[in-house]
Amino acid sequence: MIKNMKWMLSAILIVCGNIAAQAAQDEKNGTPFFTSDELPNIANFLPAPPEFESAEFVYDQTRHLWGKLQRLNEERAQMAINDAVYGMQTMIDIYGPMFGLDITKEDTPEIYKLLQDVSCTCDSVTVRAKKHHMRLRPYVYYNEGTLVPEKEEKHAGEGSWPSGHTALGWTAALLLTDINPAATDGIMARAYEHGQSRVIAGYHWQSDVDAARIAASMLYIKLQGNERFQQQMAKARQEFKEKTGSSTRISTPDNTQPSTSRAQVYTLSGQSATSGTRGIVIENNRKVVRK
Repeated sequence: MIKNMKWMLSAILIVCGNIAAQAAQDEKNGTPFFTSDELPNIANFLPAPPEFESAEFVYDQTRHLWGKLQRLNEERAQMAINDAVYGMQTMIDIYGPMFGLDITKEDTPEIYKLLQDVSCTCDSVTVRAKKHHMRLRPYVYYNEGTLVPEKEEKHAGEGSWPSGHTALGWTAALLLTDINPAATDGIMARAYEHGQSRVIAGYHWQSDVDAARIAASMLYIKLQGNERFQQQMAKARQEFKEKTGSSTRISTPDNTQPSTSRAQVYTLSGQSATSGTRGIVIENNRKVVRK
């Protein structure tokens, strides 16, 4: 019996690993809407990050201490660790519960393709600014550990401003709320926390995260003028309507959207919440505090 359970667990881990690996490969195989040179360089129009030991830097130091305190909350610390996995599959995992539809290459090919191409476009939006400023990351500046020690050596020599993880998370959130506006509050609340995870994990200063949200918003505005993006967005919206039944204009007696099998209350980590869950949750796509 135990041997069979071990075999089943191994099989599950292999399948999950293959799914994540496939998503990572799909993102690399995506077709960016713009190259790095075609995107505005945010280093040209945003103020430079605060100089170390300046009065402005005190804010970043204060937020760094705040982030370390958040690690005392095991659930929030684990969220920051999970959010540290860069890529499209992480976006699907964290926003999927609020989006209202499972995003897969097989079941939602048009939405998947749009997210794929936008994700690989995001890889370019912070590159030039990072190289221009080459800002030290918090854990390098303080010579201390992070919540994700296995990535410290890889990122130590990379610029900290702005945060690439945050840019991806914010852009993906804007994209998915564009497809399903009814999910805006829930998805954007989670997107905010995704960015804060970089502060909590110790990989970014707060000003890195703040600048990345501006960079992502700038990228999403520029995407609106791209004809290929417009065409793929139209396909994605139609697919969402067909998959959710909203294209049939079905209405319920209370004029709300038809009910689905999905729970309507989630923790900030995207898990279904129970009636006894306390703290900050996403309830009916709104961020609320349960006491």
